[in-house]
Formats: sequence, structure tokens, C-alpha cells
Amino acid sequence: MTPPGRGARRAGRRRKGRGRRPDRAAVSRFAPRDLLSEAVAGILQRPARSALTALGTVLGIGAFVAVLGLTATTSSQIDGRFNALTATEVTVEDVGASDGSAIGVSFPEDAAARIERLNGVSHAGVYWPVSLPEGDSVRASPVGATVGEEETQVAAAGPGVLRAAQPTLKEGRLFDAYHEREAVPVAVVGSGMAARLGITTLESRPVVFIGDRPFTVIGIMGDVRRKADLLLSVVVPATIAAQEWGEPGTGTPARMLNSTRLGAAAQVADQAPLALDPAHPERFKAVPPPDPKALRDTVGSDLNQLFLLLAVVCLVIGAVGIANTTLVAVLERTGEIGLRRTLGARGRHITSQFLAESAALGALGGLVGTALGTLTVVAVAMARQWTPVVHPATLLAAPLIGLVTGLLAGGYPAWRASRIEPAEALRR
Repeated sequence: MTPPGRGARRAGRRRKGRGRRPDRAAVSRFAPRDLLSEAVAGILQRPARSALTALGTVLGIGAFVAVLGLTATTSSQIDGRFNALTATEVTVEDVGASDGSAIGVSFPEDAAARIERLNGVSHAGVYWPVSLPEGDSVRASPVGATVGEEETQVAAAGPGVLRAAQPTLKEGRLFDAYHEREAVPVAVVGSGMAARLGITTLESRPVVFIGDRPFTVIGIMGDVRRKADLLLSVVVPATIAAQEWGEPGTGTPARMLNSTRLGAAAQVADQAPLALDPAHPERFKAVPPPDPKALRDTVGSDLNQLFLLLAVVCLVIGAVGIANTTLVAVLERTGEIGLRRTLGARGRHITSQFLAESAALGALGGLVGTALGTLTVVAVAMARQWTPVVHPATLLAAPLIGLVTGLLAGGYPAWRASRIEPAEALRR
């Protein structure tokens, strides 16, 4: 017969042994493969809801990629157009009369020839707005009313000004060095001004009257790439303008327009005052083109900030949608959570499962949004005949942003799911 004390000790050891072995067997593990399969199953369980939940992230990421891509594309386009036009334009102003260092016009008679001898200059010419005497106006006939209620501007220009403006002729031709040298009374007008004057064709050799002086219209400009105000003016040679109405005064100083080759604008701006008057270069102020990078940043910054703000709003809406759906899924699957906890699942396993589902929704929305944003950039660029530009960093960051959005959105629902007690969940 076993003594009572020894039997009690053996029974205690058996109870302890039985208690230790179930604890070691009850240790649950949640492998990454199982976590992924459970997340996919949770998403596919209600595909329509999952698709609508990811829609906000799709819109946010799509807007993010489209904004950055279109900004880069338009910036590249702005740089190209700037280099082709503005970066090849140098204006020289006559400031001699304004500071009292010179009387009359500071530009020499051969100003255009001097500047065109500089390396990199394509065309150059002096121009100024003509101040007509009191009572003189522009008319389409010797007598009668003026062209319109507003006074028509008359511009005096050298032949190089018109060539530097790069006009597209609708009909006729531009005046040249012969008209300038011989002071021939001819004029070139824009298509809008020609319509106001009633000039529809040059076959009848139309004439405009500036005051009482007739000028034969030899050309109609359809458009210009520089100096758009020339389209609203009657342009006459500078020599005939000086004979008829005098040299430009302090109120309407003369200027010089220079077109250069790419990369030569800054050099021409430095050399032009010295080439025009080596003894008094201070009488001229050369205005080089502004920095293209500064122009691009100024043009694109406001729109970039606006659309990025819209993209952030879409991401916030998408995060709220994911959080709401995940929270509803936690409430609907309370029984499942309780059963898992009863079978040995730990709180962190439940948390990781719901975080994986929300992260998968965010990553899926990020991938789809990246694709849609890229397609938007390509479609817009093709429609405008541009070169699409999308930085690789944007394509790599966009899905990651969707993933992070899903993780942040699923944080609270996953934590709440991990706090559900098994007994309480099973009672529901």
C-alpha cells in the first residue's frame, strides 16, 4: 500500500506533467505563407466590397502619378519652347535720353548691321511706336471715319524686326532693306488689322492712309512667334516714319529686337551695348532672357501644389474607406475571431491577419492607380504630340504609398480585433 504522502506527490507530478505538455503543444504559429493566403481569402470573400474599398486608393495614387507625370511632361515642353523662342531673344533699350546722357536717339544708323556682325545673332532691328500728330489717324480711304473707336497703333521698324518676329505670312511679303534705305511708303499689317481696314486681298494693291500719307500694303501677317503686338499695328519702315513723324522721343523710346541662336543670348546681351557705341555703352540696356528653370518652376509650382493636394485628399478618402470596411469586417467576423482564439491563435496573429488584408487592398489600389496614372500621362502627351515623362522614382513610390496607406488605415480595426476575448466572441 502506497503511503499517502508518496501518492500525493506522484499525483501532483502527473498533474504538473499534464499541465506542461499541453502548454508546449498549444504554442501556435502563423507562417507568412498562411498569413498571405488568409489575407487573399478575406479579400476574395467579398470581391465587390473589396473593389469599392480600393477605389479611393486607386483614385489617390492615380492622381498622384498623373500629377507628377504631367508636371514633368509640361515642364519639359516649357523648357523646349522656352529654348526655341524666349532663350533666343535679346532686347536692347535706349536709356541714353532718360538719364540725360544723350539727346535724341542713341542707336546709330547702322545699329542693325553692327549687332548682326556679332557671333550668334540671326536678325536685329530697331523699332518704336509712332506718335501721330493731333488729329491724324489710320483710315482705309483718304477721307472718312477712322478704322475703329480705338486708335490704331503705328509701329516703325527695321526689316530685321519683322524677320526676328518670325511671322507667318497670310499673303504678300515683308518690306526689306531696299524699302528701308529708299524710305518707300509701304506697310505690313496683321490679319486682324487687315479685316478692320477692309482689306481682304492684295490683288487690288490696297492702301492705308496714316494722316494724309498713303502707304501701300504689301503684306498681311497671319501670326508671329515674337512681338504679338505687331499684329495689332500698322508696321512701316523706320526711315519713312522718321521722315514723316520724326525720331522717337523720351515718351516712346526706341528699342532693338535681336534673335539669336541657341546658347548665344547671354553673350549677345553682354556685347550688344559695346558694339552699338563703344564710347558710351551705358546708353543701352540689354535685357537677356530669364532663367528657363525659374520660368518652369514658376509656371508649374502652383498647379503642382493644387493637384497634389487633390491627390492627398483622394488618398485620405481611400484610407477612410479601407478603415471603415476593415472595421465592418471585424464586427462581422467576431465569431471567427473567437474560434481562432479558442484554437490557440494569439492576439498578434489576429492583428497581422487584418493588417495584411488592409495592406493588400492598399497595395492593389496603388498598383492599379499607378497603371491608370501612367496611361493618363501617355494619353495626354499623345493627344498634344508631346514626349511623356514619368520619373522611375514615382512609379516605384506610388505602390508603396498605397501599401502604407492600407497599413495605416487598418491599424485601429486590427488592434480592436486582437482585443476581442474568445468567450465573449463565441457567445455572440
